[in-house]
Amino acid sequence: MLLASAVVVWEWLNEHGRWRPYSPAVCHHIEAVIRSDPRCGSVVLGQVDSRLSPYIIDLHSMHQFRQDTGTLRPVRRSFYDPTSAPGQGWLWEWENDAGSWTAYDTEVGIAIQAARDRQQPWLDLAPLGFCYLIDFESMTQINGQTQRCRRIQRRSDLAYPLVSGPLPKSHHAWGPTSMPCACQQCMLVLSVKAGTMSTAHTLGRRPPQTKPPSPKLSSLPIPGGSCSLTLPRPPSLSRSLSPHRTSMVGVGATGGFSVGGMGGAGAISRLIQVCFCCCRVPTVPVKNLNGSSPVHPALAGITGILMSAAGLPVCLTRPPKLVLHPPPVSKSDLKPVPGLGHCCRKTTKKQARKGKTPEEVVKRYLQKVRNPPEEDCTICMEALAGPSGYKGPGVGGISRAESVGRLAQCGHQYHLQCLVAMYNNGNKDGSLQCPTCKTIYGVKTGNQPPGKMEYHVIPHSLPGHPDCKTIRIIYNIPPGIQGPEHPNPGKPFTARGFPRHCYLPDSEKGRKVLRLLLVAWDRRLIFSVGTSSTTGESDTVIWNEVHHKTEFGSNLTGHGYPDPGHLDNVLEELKAQGITEEEYKQNPKQR
Repeated sequence: MLLASAVVVWEWLNEHGRWRPYSPAVCHHIEAVIRSDPRCGSVVLGQVDSRLSPYIIDLHSMHQFRQDTGTLRPVRRSFYDPTSAPGQGWLWEWENDAGSWTAYDTEVGIAIQAARDRQQPWLDLAPLGFCYLIDFESMTQINGQTQRCRRIQRRSDLAYPLVSGPLPKSHHAWGPTSMPCACQQCMLVLSVKAGTMSTAHTLGRRPPQTKPPSPKLSSLPIPGGSCSLTLPRPPSLSRSLSPHRTSMVGVGATGGFSVGGMGGAGAISRLIQVCFCCCRVPTVPVKNLNGSSPVHPALAGITGILMSAAGLPVCLTRPPKLVLHPPPVSKSDLKPVPGLGHCCRKTTKKQARKGKTPEEVVKRYLQKVRNPPEEDCTICMEALAGPSGYKGPGVGGISRAESVGRLAQCGHQYHLQCLVAMYNNGNKDGSLQCPTCKTIYGVKTGNQPPGKMEYHVIPHSLPGHPDCKTIRIIYNIPPGIQGPEHPNPGKPFTARGFPRHCYLPDSEKGRKVLRLLLVAWDRRLIFSVGTSSTTGESDTVIWNEVHHKTEFGSNLTGHGYPDPGHLDNVLEELKAQGITEEEYKQNPKQR
């Protein structure tokens, strides 16, 4: 057992492997539902926050289900010290590009509040996996790579719910541990996050000083394309190395110390990586300023002695290189994808469907149930034999005889009124998805804005696929105005990072994935309009739950190759959207 009492924070896992907290009000609502009925199977989030009306949490599988898109995300119930930021009602946020405020991850917010309570002048977030520096004096967040500053704020909010009694040893002991998927993209992010979380208590600790210096930021160029951020230097390192004018010493943006210009007859091409073992701060590679000829063993030994004298371990290595794009390709080298007689696909604005009311659409997939079983409707959590728990607008009067229906294919039963309300909260495209087993009825479509999709074969091979060429996909979506199917109709939306280049091996399975991606594009399921989980920007074009590889010649970010399971994972993700090879063959119009 861990504590006699703790605060509970419910969190959901985004596509980047980061646990994002629900608001205190939502967490209080979830805990209240569990207390009222410990055997409760699900929680409707729209009852406490209207912005979350499409979302339901399934407490048995510990997943969040979005009714309009069918998206599943793992959730967890985490416990924290009552004296931490969540327990005291302090919420730390950063300002996004849209000028609104985005909350930090729970662990990051706790670390920031703890550093402030210790009256630290600054906090390096590198041990938590983020290349940022928090400056409490100016209340800014500084990007260690770009040195861009953003405002931060501490806001008083409702404290997260407090629970008492024996607590499980697990950090998130409610329900099984879940992974977003088995692809290397998600697994890599989770493994890095897990490795850094164990050392979060060392954040911002420095050797004792009589007067803490204020962080002064300046750019320190590092040959070979790297860069670091100069921060105040601990006295021990400064006394050891500052007398040498040929040395450039500074604390890296990730918290490590970078050393360049050590001098010597030959130039250093291998990189010296240094880190404090006590806090496992990520290492910063540095090159000699004078050139890049092979390192001499004697010079490497002298360098190691100098670094050891400073009390720092030494590692000689070559840095991995990020390769986002292939070598330049001329137009004459671009070839059509075998089996496809075209190389471009466009989408236009969605055409409104007429003649079918929501109730008519839902009834098309239902069978009447004369004697409802003694079970609860998993949408409203009320007994099927009784009236629906839905009290909102948009549903007309429904007779007692047809108040409960059975979905024809999967057999799950619900209140007709609940299914109509769920349909009204979705895309209203004539399709319906079972909230229990996710079976899709009809043809599911999304709200992807108008754009263009190009695809062709380039004469280069991807890592892990040396025996075939590469299919390059180029997505291009311009900014525009949101339509009635989007979150904020009539409001502008942004489109960051376009055109976006993605890559598939030109193999039989790679071409199969491309064919199904074309169907997903036509159904407007590749992208959506919403809030970016990366930048926090709202009303922008975002990926819609189908993984793409945007890194051509490496896999440093987890978005590249080699990844043996990537194609199979994409096929499963497309199947979850109702797109399969069998359906593609049966619908020649989509080819």
